[in-house]
Amino acid sequence: MPSLAKWHAYYRLTRLDKPVGIWLLLWPTLWGLLIAGKGFPQPWVVCVFVLGTILMRSAGCALNDIADRHWDGAVARTKLRPLATGEISVREAYGVALGLSVLAFVLVCTLGWQVVVWSFPALFLAVSYPYTKRFFAIPQAYLGIAFGFGIPMTFVALQGQVPALAWWLLAANVCWSVAYDTAYAMVDRADDLQIGIRSSAITFGRFDVFAIMLCFAAMMLILAGVAHALMLGWPFWLGWTLAVIQLCRQYALIRHRQPADCFKAFLENVWIGAAITIGIAVSYCLGRFA
Repeated sequence: MPSLAKWHAYYRLTRLDKPVGIWLLLWPTLWGLLIAGKGFPQPWVVCVFVLGTILMRSAGCALNDIADRHWDGAVARTKLRPLATGEISVREAYGVALGLSVLAFVLVCTLGWQVVVWSFPALFLAVSYPYTKRFFAIPQAYLGIAFGFGIPMTFVALQGQVPALAWWLLAANVCWSVAYDTAYAMVDRADDLQIGIRSSAITFGRFDVFAIMLCFAAMMLILAGVAHALMLGWPFWLGWTLAVIQLCRQYALIRHRQPADCFKAFLENVWIGAAITIGIAVSYCLGRFA
């Protein structure tokens, strides 16, 4: 039986102590569930995707730390991660990732064979993402696809197909991921340059703030187009407006490129996702009961 210290190391390995990643993965999944289910998705499908999001984000964190174990010790923000400090072995980390992935797969199997088929590319994206930082100039875009792949899966689960609207939602999430994760990467830019890790913050260089705000703008325009096509009501537009206001704060935080402020900006993206999600949900509710 693992000791209390070991359980705490597993807890940190899977980043359950830092739930912001769960929310950033969950919000776009909820967009898909709400829209594919016309505001009222089947409860079991919602449970599967919510639990699956938590499980696969945790598994993804373990896989990320395995891939980065030789570099994390050289980065100030990551030097105390369990694999970097030796609290957990690589074999144990693989065991955690495998166990969590199996649990998520068992849940997916309850949704039918079509969703099971779509789960394989989702798994591939989660496993391969950590390695894109070695060769891909903007790995944050790949992360956006991985974080948003729950969107087409929700449509398959609820509608049996993936309409164009789902791909637009995925595109919005890719723009959002590039934006918030570039702010995150700005925190580690000096360390990443030293150890040779690629990131959008390095690729964009002095245009990093401009690129972030451009990606935010693209995200909001795509979501506005989706909302117009779905004829969502004023609650969505209120949430959309609140998100835009939050984007102005994002600019204020990142414009001077101070690491602490950039990290704070990254964390506050949770509220942008919340505003959009609540706006979609309330729009459907008012439409149903009006």
